[in-house]
Order: sequence, then C-alpha cells, then structure tokens
Amino acid sequence: MEKRISGYTGLMGLFGSPVGHSASPEMYNFCFQHDGLDYAYLAFDVKAEDMPETIKTIRLLKMRGGNFTMPCKNIGAKLMDRLSPAAQLVGACNAFVNEEGVLTGYITDGIGFVKNLKEHGVEVKGKKILVLGAGGAATAIQVQLALEGTEEIQIFNRRDEFYERALETRKKLEEKVPQCKVAVNRLEDKEKLQKAVAEADILANATIVGMKPDLHEETLIPKEWMRKDLVVADIVYNPEVTRMLKEAGEAGCQTIEGKGMMLWQGAENYRLFTGKEMPVEAYKDAMRTAAAMPPSP
Repeated sequence: MEKRISGYTGLMGLFGSPVGHSASPEMYNFCFQHDGLDYAYLAFDVKAEDMPETIKTIRLLKMRGGNFTMPCKNIGAKLMDRLSPAAQLVGACNAFVNEEGVLTGYITDGIGFVKNLKEHGVEVKGKKILVLGAGGAATAIQVQLALEGTEEIQIFNRRDEFYERALETRKKLEEKVPQCKVAVNRLEDKEKLQKAVAEADILANATIVGMKPDLHEETLIPKEWMRKDLVVADIVYNPEVTRMLKEAGEAGCQTIEGKGMMLWQGAENYRLFTGKEMPVEAYKDAMRTAAAMPPSP
C-alpha cells in the first residue's frame, strides 16, 4: 500500500448529514494522489446545530478547505468570515477555503448543475425550467440558471422554512436578472405542479427525495406526468438512478444523473482548494475501470 499520510498532510473534509453515502472523499483523494498533493479528505456527519463548534474545529485544525452539504449550507454561510458574490446572493455556501485563518465561503452547486446539463447536450438559455426545492443547492441552481439566460424558472417547495427563502430568491432575481421570470409555488398544489411539468422544457429535482438510505423509494413527480420531450435531471447521486429518473426514462424522457453535477462542482471546488485544475478525465477513467472490475470474492 502506498504511503501517503504523514505528519505534514493537510486535512480537508465534507460536513453534513447524512454523509456516509458521499463519493467526495474517493474523488478528492484520488485527485490529490494523482497530482502528488499532500492532502487527505474525510467525511464528517454533522448536524446544523453542531456547526458553530465545527467551525471552531476547522480553525483549530487549520483545515485548508472543504465542503458543506445538507443541512449545513445555510448556517455555514452565516459562520464564514467572507462570502463570494454568488454565495452572498444565494445565502448559502457548499465550499470553503481557509487562508491563514480567514474562512471564505463559495457556492458551486449551480455551476456544477449547468455544466452537467451541457455535457449531455442540454442548454439552459431561453428554456423554461421547473426546479423542485428551495434549499441551498436548489437556490444556487436557480441563481445560476437565471445568470445563464434561462427564460423562466418555476420553483416548487413545501410550505416550510425554505419557502420564504424561495420568495427572497425571486425578489433578488427580479432585481438582478429581471429578464428571467421567476414564480414560487407550493409543492402541495398538485394541479399547478402538473401544469408546470407540462409546460417545462427541463424538470430538475433539487431536493433529497430519492436519496439513499431513507428516501430512495420516493419521487415527487408521478410517472404519468412525464412526456418524451421533457428533460429530467436530478441532483441526487446515490443511487445513481433515482426512482424519478427511472420512471422518466421509462416514459421516454432524456434523463441526467446527479453524479455529473457532483463531478463538475467538485472540479470547481478543487480549483478553489488547490489552485489547480482537477484531473477530470483521469478520474473518469479510474471510475470506468473500477466499474468494469469483477466484485471481490
């Protein structure tokens, strides 16, 4: 076994809950080793209420950088010393960099989502897009879609604490990107939701519905609402094919899995962490090779 960890190895990590399913440690550690960088990346199961102590620990351990996932993105932004312009607009951050004790928060979810669509030949400019969810990742996606020239965004979310955030996002986008029409609706309004699905060019699930281990059998959109000219994308990447994507595929829709979003936002995070471009193609090749190998006896 190759010796990588030393007394000088820098620590990075993912903070959120649940995190046991995350592919981020595998991805970043492969890329660090590929590039000869002396870092290690681990996952830490942290609840939102634990974040103040977590930030203290990040400072104490002089962690170079890392990521926040649900449910820690919004509180993470409030605990940063500085925020990037996009993170300020979103009110959340999914990545941070520690520069001599100063923590700067960034948001890269939206960039990863749009690049994932483009890799599959799907452009967002001039399109009507339905986004399920209003949490940190969903808001980042909505903001990036507007900046990329999307014609209309329909946001659907339950009437919870994130619903008000969606209304705030609409107001901010009306001010900053007025050419993009934004509407906020209650997810419980099935009639309006079905109509929005029928009118959308792209349907995006930006919630944790469909994720392992607890929600993988669930979906927010009935199969009978799907149609062949609809593009259906998910941000969930475990499982790779969620119930929503499976049923959309059966209905003839083009489907786009969430693992690509994770890859491209990871590439942006890697650049922030290290100042280098992530070896994306080398990582893809390694994953293809691993997938082709027979299981261990």
